[in-house]
Amino acid sequence: MMKNGLVLEGGAMRGLWTAGVMDVMMEHDIWPDGIIGVSAGAAFGCNYKSRQPGRAIRYNMRYARDARYSGVRSLLMTGDYFNAEFGYHVIPKQYDIYDDDAFNNNSMEFIVVCTDVETGLPVYQSLTTASDDTYDWIRASASMPLVSRVVELQGRKLLDGGVSDSIPLEHFESIGYCHNVVILTQPSGYQKAHNRLMPFMRIALRKYPNMIKAMDERHIMYNRQLDYVAQAEQEGRCLVIRPDEKIPIGHICHNPDQMHHVYDLGRAAGRRHLDRIQSFYSKS
Repeated sequence: MMKNGLVLEGGAMRGLWTAGVMDVMMEHDIWPDGIIGVSAGAAFGCNYKSRQPGRAIRYNMRYARDARYSGVRSLLMTGDYFNAEFGYHVIPKQYDIYDDDAFNNNSMEFIVVCTDVETGLPVYQSLTTASDDTYDWIRASASMPLVSRVVELQGRKLLDGGVSDSIPLEHFESIGYCHNVVILTQPSGYQKAHNRLMPFMRIALRKYPNMIKAMDERHIMYNRQLDYVAQAEQEGRCLVIRPDEKIPIGHICHNPDQMHHVYDLGRAAGRRHLDRIQSFYSKS
């Protein structure tokens, strides 16, 4: 039997749209065999393994304007726009409790994608037991260049997984997940352009020439991956769920109402595609 997978693209706060889709899936007892998440896909997708629908939108709205969670003050004081300690260790342990036991007891595989800044290549980390290191792997996957410190884990220096493998369908297929739902955060017809912030990236990442190269060529990689996804969809290997139009939110947002609107759009998409998702997974 083919393994059912769920592939989650990143997209910073666009990931709240994905969270809406995922919450509908969880509420209807749709449990894939494994998930691979990139950046926001990792940060919000971890709630799937812990079976906590609603958690992603809840804590993002609650702390949207809290300087301890995110903002320029955090960036200046810590080097991270999204405060690493508060966001990845205090909130899940004290304020919006992450269900470590549910994560540990769920057989669903959960893989996050990071980028090794020294090689510019993707790192795929399977997370099986909830721990401080697990939270930091998720943080590394979601650490956007320019507004995040390099995360050092297990001898590697890591940043945003979307730089090196934005839509990791091909990798997931290579390890046995040959029947996948892919949730994208850009509408049909989208093509990524060259990063206009590259002059700043070259300065910020000057110690890491391979990372600069990966950033410089990211749009080429991403658009090739879109072609790969389209071919896989045509051949029936994956089902793609994407927004009908551009998601109305920026990479960074401090407006709880806007966050909830984007989340609701994702929930509406999840309900609209629910029958297709259930039917697709039932065929594996």
